[in-house]
Amino acid sequence: MSVENFVVDAQPRADEGKGASRRLRRTGNVPAVIYGGGKDPQSISLQHNVMMQHVEHEAFFSHILTVNVAGSAEKAILKDVQWHPYKPAIAHMDFLRVDENTIIKVHVPIHFVGEDVAPGAKAGGLVTHQLTAIEVSCPAGKLPEYLEADVSALDLGDSLHLSDIKLPEGVTILELSHGEEHDLPVAAIVVTRGGAAGEDEAEAEAEVVAEEGEEAAAE
Repeated sequence: MSVENFVVDAQPRADEGKGASRRLRRTGNVPAVIYGGGKDPQSISLQHNVMMQHVEHEAFFSHILTVNVAGSAEKAILKDVQWHPYKPAIAHMDFLRVDENTIIKVHVPIHFVGEDVAPGAKAGGLVTHQLTAIEVSCPAGKLPEYLEADVSALDLGDSLHLSDIKLPEGVTILELSHGEEHDLPVAAIVVTRGGAAGEDEAEAEAEVVAEEGEEAAAE
């Protein structure tokens, strides 16, 4: 798994409240807060255009970041992004301070592999994705950038579940801690109309009709 180095440059801010946040956004900045790690929460300001570039990267949401606040570097993860209700603009961001051993809960994206070689796909089936991310618990230092869902062995009608995902050491899937009934499907291969499976069914129906016709003729 690849590793990105994300550095977030921030400025401390003293003004708080909705009015102060609106004024900050009008200047091209984003109000944010960094908290946790045994320290008091600190209100900070970020450059909006820079943060928009960061959030384009999937790994930014599941990676330990370096947040520089007035020259002081802190390790943190992004906990929440609030978006403008109708514009592609960030309204607010939350960061959680962490160290290598801090146990964190984070949604990690899923990368699907093996779709081109899956028997079910070759037979004309459609690979469907039921989930795009999985919430995991792990020490911050072991946070995976993504998890792989290998569907290369799936046939028509088969499903891949959470319990089938291979996890790095120290990483657990939170949903599975609630019992077997929470072993949710991650991907499946379904029969599509017009595919090879559909053609087989049509041929079978044609054979039945032909046999019925032959029996009727014999009578």
